[in-house]
Amino acid sequence: MAKTQSQFVCNDCGAVYKKWQGRCDSCGAWNSITEEAPLSAGPAGKSLGPSRGRPVALTDLGASDTPPPRSGSGLGELDRVLGGGLVPASAILVGGDPGIGKSTLLLQAAARFALQGLSAVYVSGEEAAAQIRMRAQRLGLADAPVKLAAETSLRDILTTLDQERPSLAIIDSIQTMWADNVESAPGSVSQVRAAAHELVSFAKKRGTAVILVGHVTKEGQIAGPRVVEHMVDTVLYFEGERGHQFRILRAVKNRFGPADEIGVFEMTGAGLDEVANPSALFLSERDTPSPGSVVFAGIEGTRPVLVEIQALVAPSPLATPRRNVVGWDSGRLSMILAVLEARCGISFAGSDVYLNVAGGMRISEPAADLAVAAALLSAREDDPLPPDTVFFGEISLSGALRPITQAENRLKEAQKLGFSKAVAPSQAKTVAVDGIAVQSYADLGALVGEFFGAG
Repeated sequence: MAKTQSQFVCNDCGAVYKKWQGRCDSCGAWNSITEEAPLSAGPAGKSLGPSRGRPVALTDLGASDTPPPRSGSGLGELDRVLGGGLVPASAILVGGDPGIGKSTLLLQAAARFALQGLSAVYVSGEEAAAQIRMRAQRLGLADAPVKLAAETSLRDILTTLDQERPSLAIIDSIQTMWADNVESAPGSVSQVRAAAHELVSFAKKRGTAVILVGHVTKEGQIAGPRVVEHMVDTVLYFEGERGHQFRILRAVKNRFGPADEIGVFEMTGAGLDEVANPSALFLSERDTPSPGSVVFAGIEGTRPVLVEIQALVAPSPLATPRRNVVGWDSGRLSMILAVLEARCGISFAGSDVYLNVAGGMRISEPAADLAVAAALLSAREDDPLPPDTVFFGEISLSGALRPITQAENRLKEAQKLGFSKAVAPSQAKTVAVDGIAVQSYADLGALVGEFFGAG
């Protein structure tokens, strides 16, 4: 009989080694490598032949399937991110910083789900049942028929769920679950992978929608092996800054709906409130025009969102000026500064540059380039831009303004909130929206010359 060879896995990053060593070469952690027995390939180490399985039914691409049934969670913003509601037998992974409100959001969702007459089970491995009841009382959800449990044993949890057969099961969190058939500590790569596999398998077999809460690393990624994100159907990130009341629920993977969709919530003393019109809240404090303040008409998933981009340019006493960014890509800011200097003759070499996206919003789409450039120029010249104007457009390295998608939806959102002008690439000129005039430019130099008398 062939001998099964063990492998050694780092509990912090999941790197695999053939033999034990004290320090992981991938992440640099000490004493994090443990032995792990691989799965057996079959009797006597032989591979599984074709006679050992059963034939699988094959279909063609033209086959028509009915869309999966959905159940509303009771939170409209959560349903939007999920693509229309909870799908039975689906597995959802929710990650976010500690204290950002993940448990509050899911407890509210479980309570509203249960109030619709559907069964919901909330299992916590981090808090006692009494603590969850106290939170429910604070949120006004004490009368909701949600069944609670404080347990970390995966075997006991699966046995309980198999008896209850709930429509929704929430596991908070996957890093606290402990499988007794895996010889490693809770939270390790092996334990997280085994627990996720068993819970996802349960969801598929029993038709229960399972929501797993995951911790995140200091880089903002969900802790544990990346294979967990591949196992589940949907991956959601709950984002926000501690100093802001807004929270963003973002879908980065969704097998039953669009990815990159967002839901906006506001943290209050009574829990998380849905924000049906986030653009109005993100712009609520723009009373008077100020230098360096520009409104960007963006798209998050299928939703148009208007946010304020703020810039500050100040003389720097340092040999290497500061470049600080909050809510945007710092590498892209460096690119915009380089284009302004190389193509428009405007230098920021002796100045500190600070850029902030108001309200704790994070922007990733390239269409924000033009708004950022306008904010930087406005701050540098100490000249406020017209308060009734929105900006959007991508800037290339040549200084040309490139076309962007969904220009009409951006303009409609701006018109709805009272804006009457828009500055955009030339292709947006063909889009007509009543009540808003579009000023289109082919390159950044033309815009700089008209607005700031340079170029």
